[in-house]
Amino acid sequence: MRNKLSKFLATFFYIGDLPFAPGSIASIAGTLIYIIVYQNLVLYLFCLTAITAIGFLVSGRAEKIVGQKDPTCIVIDEVAGMLIAFFMLPISFSVLITTFFLFRAFDMFKIYPAYKLEKYPGSVGVMMDDLIAGVYANLVMHSAIYLINKF
Repeated sequence: MRNKLSKFLATFFYIGDLPFAPGSIASIAGTLIYIIVYQNLVLYLFCLTAITAIGFLVSGRAEKIVGQKDPTCIVIDEVAGMLIAFFMLPISFSVLITTFFLFRAFDMFKIYPAYKLEKYPGSVGVMMDDLIAGVYANLVMHSAIYLINKF
């Protein structure tokens, strides 16, 4: 029972078991959560904290169940990373699309220290590269919005 629950949560309600682009679809799920909760900072922070904490609790166990390091079916890290990427950003179509693609790019290219943290065992290795990708996407978006508004 515990293994099934861990896999259910780590795959973010089995999104990770989809045959095509589970990481991107999980990122879309994170975007949808943001759209639903962005007007309520307390609810947003609750969702971000809960999803991140659950990710740390279950992703290491899910790795063991699947039998490989950071398998593509574990996507709760993408959902948490997307919520970090959107932190305190205004909501508009252009911001949603740009942030989504920035996050996916940072997640794919694993810019320092993400590539080092990804090598850690268990949940830390699974979660941290996506959380870093979220921070990078968020910083780029806040900087871009600031510069656009300044000039």
